[in-house]
Amino acid sequence: MKTFCRTLAFLSLLPTAVAADWAQFRGPAGGVSDETALPLTWSADENVLWKEALPGFGASSPITVGKKVFLTCYSGYGLDTKNPGEQKGLRLHLLCYDLESGKQLWQKDVKPVLPDQDYQGWLPEHGYASGTPASDGEAVYTFLGKGGVHAFDLDGDFLWAASAGTKTHRFGTASSPLVYRNLVIINACVESDALIAFDKKTGKEAWRSPGILRAWSTPVLVETADGKKEIVLSTEGTVIGYDPEDGKKLWTCEGINDYVCPSVVAHDGVVFAIGGRKEIRSLAVRAGGRGDVTSTHRLWKTANGSKVPSPVYHDGHLYWVEHTGIAFCVNAKTGDVVYQERLPTGQQGKTYASVVLAAGRLYVVTCYSGTFVLEAKPQFKQLAHNVLGDDSVFNASPAVVPGRLLLRSDRFLYCIGKK
Repeated sequence: MKTFCRTLAFLSLLPTAVAADWAQFRGPAGGVSDETALPLTWSADENVLWKEALPGFGASSPITVGKKVFLTCYSGYGLDTKNPGEQKGLRLHLLCYDLESGKQLWQKDVKPVLPDQDYQGWLPEHGYASGTPASDGEAVYTFLGKGGVHAFDLDGDFLWAASAGTKTHRFGTASSPLVYRNLVIINACVESDALIAFDKKTGKEAWRSPGILRAWSTPVLVETADGKKEIVLSTEGTVIGYDPEDGKKLWTCEGINDYVCPSVVAHDGVVFAIGGRKEIRSLAVRAGGRGDVTSTHRLWKTANGSKVPSPVYHDGHLYWVEHTGIAFCVNAKTGDVVYQERLPTGQQGKTYASVVLAAGRLYVVTCYSGTFVLEAKPQFKQLAHNVLGDDSVFNASPAVVPGRLLLRSDRFLYCIGKK
């Protein structure tokens, strides 16, 4: 009975979007979907239900609410490294498409807060629209770095905007919103060195927790072993657990001593964090502690990780593809590597998208070499390699909807499904 009541309590915390919605970065379950009817293979001429040109560049992932698809992009500046233009031309956009036809339903333009970081160095890797929107089924929330947090209803009507800070970084910004009850929670490490919660109805700041260091990761809601909720964020040097109600820091654990891009995943109250380039590149820590839990709750640490893409958990194992195109399978109890295999990408192995698990398969989108489909088992097996004949850059993680995958490049949005 206690388990049943706890399950009901957990369900009451979830967004009001329908079960099939993919309404936030990596969907409702950390990149894992129970969808079974996805295509194994596709090409420019096979299993592409529709393809739409985007009005600007971007690296954010698409999300879905009902029959609507939302994503962000930018235009007017930073489209060409040789001739980036002038910042005064930069515009940020929230786009809405019909899931069935691909028709654009509306576009909302946001004027950025200038000056922003110049389009040089690492910024051309992803540009000015890298944060994935999030929705509670009633509104769509976007985080546009120095441009702030913006809320629109599902028909595109403006609701509110709020600043999360005005600082910039040569890497740009990339974190995505997390919706929890009446809050929109933002990792504004770049803009203000803080984790900030805004009231989702008014945009007023509800709480702020300072001291976030070099973290481009998205915060994740984790259920502890006793059924309580924590927000967990992996930052430089430390994995941190917060009380989502007031932003109070509950626990810290020695983490990855480097900048962090991947988001954590969790299973049965255990948090798995990967990232960085140094001696600790992955670790497991049991949530629910208090204070410094490094010696009491950290279960393992290893030197294997991923600098950009996030992992998935499945059947006792962690799976990820490192940013250079190396696929990992790791025992989730011990951190031991089960396999480590380089994908056959040739010289174009760069991978920024996070792996998605669906239909018993791992869908791995690479930047330039198409999508690899791997068997979701602790023996490496490539099932397919799908190329769309599109030379644009695929940085975004896929979204999964019934019978379909949504893939986004910096120029196009694709709906992949069995014809």
